[in-house]
Amino acid sequence: MEKYEFNGELFAIVIRNTYDKEGITFFTDETLSQQLAYMNHPKGKLIQPHIHKPIERTVAYTQEVLIIKDGILKVDFYSEEQTFLESTLLNKGDTILLIKGGHGFSVIEDVKMIEVKQGPYAGDKDKIRF
Repeated sequence: MEKYEFNGELFAIVIRNTYDKEGITFFTDETLSQQLAYMNHPKGKLIQPHIHKPIERTVAYTQEVLIIKDGILKVDFYSEEQTFLESTLLNKGDTILLIKGGHGFSVIEDVKMIEVKQGPYAGDKDKIRF
């Protein structure tokens, strides 16, 4: 697990495909509007059926999760002032939670990925492109 922090603020968390630990590991704390966990359960484990109760939440920033199914994706991190900070490569099986700041992507090898973020999607009202 890798954390990308700039000026003491958490911008992203990367879970590499090689990460492996028994049980449940949460990588985020309760202050983030998007939660990220890894779960590794043995055959036969039962997870009790449940329903999530409606709870009103306030979401100030869109946070997104990318799961790389195949290929290589370069992620560039930017400050809130749109200054380049650092890059990392994501490979098949890697997962990233983008928490704050700016980000851009370059496809290094054909990529298939899944994106998860809070909705509803607001289109261009949600982004400042630079």
